[in-house]
Amino acid sequence: MPGLPGRQRQKLLPMKGILLVNLGSPDSPTAKDVKPYLDEFLMDERVIDVPPLLRNLLVRGIILQTRPKKSARAYAKIWWDEGSPLVVISERFAAKLGQQTDMPVALGMRYGSMTIGKALRELKEKGADDVLLVPLYPHYAMSSYETVVVKTMEERQKHFPEMKLTTLPAFYKNEAYVKALSDSIAEGLRDFEYDHILFSYHGIPERHIKKSDPTRYHCKIDGSCCSTNSVAHNTCYRHQVYRTTELVKARLGLPGDKVSSSFQSRLAGDPWLKPYTDFEFERLAKEGIKRLVVITPAFVSDCLETLEEIAMEGMEQFKEAGGEQYRHIPCLNDSDTWVRAMADWVNEWGATGALPA
Repeated sequence: MPGLPGRQRQKLLPMKGILLVNLGSPDSPTAKDVKPYLDEFLMDERVIDVPPLLRNLLVRGIILQTRPKKSARAYAKIWWDEGSPLVVISERFAAKLGQQTDMPVALGMRYGSMTIGKALRELKEKGADDVLLVPLYPHYAMSSYETVVVKTMEERQKHFPEMKLTTLPAFYKNEAYVKALSDSIAEGLRDFEYDHILFSYHGIPERHIKKSDPTRYHCKIDGSCCSTNSVAHNTCYRHQVYRTTELVKARLGLPGDKVSSSFQSRLAGDPWLKPYTDFEFERLAKEGIKRLVVITPAFVSDCLETLEEIAMEGMEQFKEAGGEQYRHIPCLNDSDTWVRAMADWVNEWGATGALPA
């Protein structure tokens, strides 16, 4: 602004900040702490998208009567001395990112005690009034990416309506992300002679695919719609995960007949995306696959679904079905290549306002 001293002009410019948001975790691997966490998670209308009365009956009348104890035992199997793996890894990632940018970085969780509201307040107290929201999900789904965006907008409007908010788009096909993922997989394959590589993505109900289709007609889940160009792909989880698989496969030169994709972690009662990962463990073993590699690219941080469901239970299922060697490749976590990719994205936004393609 002409006529103002440099220091005063600088104060008038908006200060930018980075908000990282991941899934979340209970505070401890006990039923007492798991129950409220599951309640918040499962009562989210974008996770179980049925009318409120039915959702309340399903979650609080049925699921929460038995699930907390079972989930607590699963969390106890993977819990670290420092705490929840997902939280610890996310904190490490945020700290490394903070060393590679001049902007303040805050970490929040969609569910649990590390709330998005607290993270926004942290950024506000550091002076940030122009925030880049980074949902730590490579792919768009209403039960992951979308619910983070909606919740953050609600918290911003409620507490900091003057704060500007920009959202990083899903980065499932971004070259830097694909390179980081491919480098991680290549490292995991270095000393392992595999028969097959299974990309296991978190499952979602088929109806979520159709609900997220802005055209209301393209997504038929018929085997061809994901490969037919459409604006629907911008919010189609199924298209995006298969695209990630294909991009990694091409980058690493993986044989097409040795790579496939599947979907894990479903709830009973509705058709979810297929094929199901647990069914694939049995099918592949019975078809003669002896050495299996499993990757979980729907997550950037290892968590219950990767460490317990895939690395532990998955190995047991595969070997019980006749498999012999099994390797789970960790998520990107806080790897240097992944941190560098994120730093490049946020710094470019900070300098120019541009977002990665």
